[in-house]
Amino acid sequence: MRNRLIIGVVLLALTTAGTARADIRLAYVDIQRALNLCRAGKDAKGDFRGRIERLQSQLEGQQSEVERLKDELQKKGALMQPDQRQNLEQQYTRKLRDFQDDYKSTRETLQQKDNETTGAIVRDLATIVRQIGEKNGYTMVMEKGNLLWATPATDITDEVIRGYDATNAKAGTLSGEAAAGGGSEFGSGPRSRASAPPPASSAPPPSDEGGSHSTISK
Repeated sequence: MRNRLIIGVVLLALTTAGTARADIRLAYVDIQRALNLCRAGKDAKGDFRGRIERLQSQLEGQQSEVERLKDELQKKGALMQPDQRQNLEQQYTRKLRDFQDDYKSTRETLQQKDNETTGAIVRDLATIVRQIGEKNGYTMVMEKGNLLWATPATDITDEVIRGYDATNAKAGTLSGEAAAGGGSEFGSGPRSRASAPPPASSAPPPSDEGGSHSTISK
């Protein structure tokens, strides 16, 4: 809301000044759509899902072993010798702890990778936005998420996607140019999503469904 109020004040000032300066040009970019549809974003999303599938398979194997030990302890524990039962309980406790630790580590690893890749692509997109803005003489290019309303004619998202794809650049390699060129980049890079609490033994493996922030996993 604070960002929108600031944008509103800036636009009001520009509109007031527009009576004296007719060369003001405004545009906006839908960063989430650009992130999802650009080639680098699609490639990153495919790689991200592959990582999830591999990690899920690993965690499911651990979870199955934990459940097997739990079931054996419940069904046979009362019939075991004290030392056998104690050994099984220790084994179950160790396997459960390992599973919970790996689950938490996996969530953090996936989130970090998602944030790093998203940040690299967003910075590249900012470079393209700056280039298009300078080429076409835009006074300001805003991010759609900070707008209350804008005419569709001022949406340059498709042009940004085409421009980025045309570079065939590896994600993150254009960001240095953006920093050297000056101007403001839209967005502030990836934002961390809340991590899930450590699961119980019956908790499912992590998925790639996140919050509402811009990420390649959306």
